[in-house]
Amino acid sequence: MRILVVEDDPDLNRQLVEALEEAGYVVDKAFDGEEGHFLGDTEPYDAAILDIGLPQKDGISVLEEWREAGRSLPVLILTARDRWSDKVAGIDAGADDYVAKPFHVEEVLARVRALIRRAAGHSSSEITCGPLRLDTRGAKATVNGVALKLTSHEFRLLSYLLHHMDKVVSRTELVEHMYDQDFDRDSNTIEVFVGRLRKKMGLDVIETIRGLGYRIQSPGQASGDGR
Repeated sequence: MRILVVEDDPDLNRQLVEALEEAGYVVDKAFDGEEGHFLGDTEPYDAAILDIGLPQKDGISVLEEWREAGRSLPVLILTARDRWSDKVAGIDAGADDYVAKPFHVEEVLARVRALIRRAAGHSSSEITCGPLRLDTRGAKATVNGVALKLTSHEFRLLSYLLHHMDKVVSRTELVEHMYDQDFDRDSNTIEVFVGRLRKKMGLDVIETIRGLGYRIQSPGQASGDGR
């Protein structure tokens, strides 16, 4: 999962980025509204954390322009503690949730997890597919209760496919959501990660849809065009 952090305070920006990366996310960061707007307008993100009080372009304007351009990524806004008007303006502009400063990073992480889950149509912090279980809160996966030892890239790939269960996900989409903007992206590596995941899980739940991409189907769904 790929997150955009737009916060002009260097220490808070770094704190958020480090916490998100430690939780297994890929993170791009911006320190002003212009750069943040550009990244959110041109790169695909699973969620954005957006401060309201930004230089060059304020967060409300950034959010309004994203929404006017049809950008539907979930957005968590950061507001000053006593500015109820900021919260109202942010939600009216299209924000999905807010956190007031000062905050605990754990609260931000929990709200980001919830935004991503809800955007993909999941209400629980656990996503299951037969014996396969993804714990979004603990950032771990199990098969029949046994924890899988996954690399960060393998976990991101499995997490993205499970969040978008029953949907065919292209290699390009996977690459865009698994790596940050500066990474030398090679869609051929996806095949390698899929192969490793199948071997580690001992399950054949990841289908290769020829010429289209990959899919994890929920139990009971008919499969007519697998690998």
